[in-house]
Order: sequence, then structure tokens, then C-alpha cells
Amino acid sequence: MKAATIAMAVILGALITVAVWRGGGSLQRGLTFGGKTFLSTLPLLVLAFAVAGLVQVLVPKEFIARWLGAGAGLKGILIGTVAGGLTPGGPFVSFPIVASLYKSGASIGTVVAFVTAWSVWAVARFPLEMGLVGPKLALARFLSTLVVPPLAGLFAQAVFGRWL
Repeated sequence: MKAATIAMAVILGALITVAVWRGGGSLQRGLTFGGKTFLSTLPLLVLAFAVAGLVQVLVPKEFIARWLGAGAGLKGILIGTVAGGLTPGGPFVSFPIVASLYKSGASIGTVVAFVTAWSVWAVARFPLEMGLVGPKLALARFLSTLVVPPLAGLFAQAVFGRWL
């Protein structure tokens, strides 16, 4: 976590330097836009972190280990896949939930399957996709990615399961 914070601080410092050098109010406009984005996203962040915290406190670790842990095997990976595919929203919603599940004992395979299904299946945005690109293309895209999340979960469990 510290490395990510340091990297973001370095990137911010570089962008501030460029904005000051560029002039013309770039720094003020950029920081104002960033502040507005923060304020519009804040309610979602608060809710997502509350859900993540409550999952960690309310769902017994034994339950997570039994259904989503390394011992759950393919069952846990499939549950993670379906849950990830059905989770709406952006990374501000899904990643706090993923972190909470992982800290509560979900296996690396289950977590990878969850994140992969959330990103490639995105069931919540499927109706929009069908409306924009048509049902045939949307269905072809969805069906062609159907096996990706469970395979990613199985791969992650096999390769990284001993280390993480």
C-alpha cells in the first residue's frame, strides 16, 4: 500500500509541475475537476467500504473458508465467478468487497475469478451493451468470455495458491 501511495504522490507531483509550467489556470482547473469527481464519488465510496467492513464482521470466517476458501476448490471459484459477474458498479464497489473477502479467508482463485468475472462479464451493463452494439455481438462477446473467469481462478489457485 505504501508503494502505491508513493507512486501516486510522484505522479501527482509531476502533473502539478507540468500544470504550473503550462500555466493558463491548468492547475486550478485540474484540481477543481478532481475535487468535483471526488465529491460525486464519495457517497459510493462510503457505501462500498461500509459493505466491505460489514461483510468482514458479519460473515463468519468459517463460512468464507468453507464456501470460498482454498478447500472449497472449484465450488468456491464458481461462486466467486457468479458473484463477480453479478456485482454492479465500478472498481470503487467491487475492490473493497474483494479485499474484504480475501482478508476473511477467500482463496486467491476465488478472488481472481470474482475480479475477472466482474470485469469481463459485467452482467449489469449487458443491457446497455445489447442496446449499443446489438444482441448478436453482445451475446457473442459474453459467450466467448464465459469460461475465462473460472479458468483464471483455477490458474491463480494452481500457480499462486501456495504463496498467497
